[in-house]
Amino acid sequence: MAASSRMEIEKMSVEQLRGLKEQADMEVNLFQDSLNNIRTATARLELASTALHDLSLRPQGKKMLVPLTASLYVPGMLDDAEKVLVDVGTGYFIEKTMAEGKDYCERKISLLKSNYDQLLEVATKKKSIADEAGAVLQAKLKHMAPAQ
Repeated sequence: MAASSRMEIEKMSVEQLRGLKEQADMEVNLFQDSLNNIRTATARLELASTALHDLSLRPQGKKMLVPLTASLYVPGMLDDAEKVLVDVGTGYFIEKTMAEGKDYCERKISLLKSNYDQLLEVATKKKSIADEAGAVLQAKLKHMAPAQ
């Protein structure tokens, strides 16, 4: 943290420091939740990309289980491995070629990883502000304790 920010924090009252620490801690928790969501989405897209690759290696007419939900599968047969449906969100699907489907997954993974890195940087800064405010608050409380 910059020296000027450190001086500004040291000038704050105990109540202001408590408020700053609480707010920074809440924001850090929100950032952690967002980071977890991004990690989950990235993992799902990586699984989808792997599934597309595996699907492209199967011959036409191959019998397989088709997932309808996370726990419900029905028997099916591979008709055309060159055309896939891509879930673009909120219940919308777009038919794409296998190459376009793989490219879509890779672009989304790249975007999520970029967002993850940016969010991690912001979360780290907020965490350092919360830690700094906590340290200054503890020092002020310790300094006030003998006076009482």
